[in-house]
Amino acid sequence: MDTLILGIDPGSRVTGYGLIRCFGADHELLDAGIWKSVEDDSADRLKHILQSAMSFMRLHQPEAMAIEAPFYGKNIQSTLKLGRAQGVVIAAALQLDIPVFEYAPRRVKQAITGNGNAGKEQVAAMLPILLKNAISSQLSLDATDAVAVSLCHAFGLRKGVTPRTGPSNWSSFLKSNPHRVAGG
Repeated sequence: MDTLILGIDPGSRVTGYGLIRCFGADHELLDAGIWKSVEDDSADRLKHILQSAMSFMRLHQPEAMAIEAPFYGKNIQSTLKLGRAQGVVIAAALQLDIPVFEYAPRRVKQAITGNGNAGKEQVAAMLPILLKNAISSQLSLDATDAVAVSLCHAFGLRKGVTPRTGPSNWSSFLKSNPHRVAGG
């Protein structure tokens, strides 16, 4: 059975995406790239990310979206901006009834390279080995990270592992907790 999985590496200025098709133990890259926001205003950047994500999801209709969880660094402002970007992409998927799964960066790296501390370049280098078709060496590291997130989710599905990093399936969380949503 074919399954389309959209992977997202969120960012406030550059958001990576990677769409894969899974069939059995094989994974094929269908599309990957970035949504780049050049707007100065943060609200305009979020609007651009939201519109790009919605348009892509409507066109390709993935069955699941896997997104990298925010990395908690020392700069709280950067973490907040990253969380906002992640939030608008999650909102886009939920609006289109696409289940959302969240993965910690360390877990994605572990799934792809076997090393949770691997660098972005190591993750990118493993993708041609893991995908049935060729992957462009011209892809940005944001795009290859997004492909890695989608593969991480696919590997978990193949093994029958339920994703976990907090409320891992936001659709289920919202259905189970309607009182925690404004207007619910």
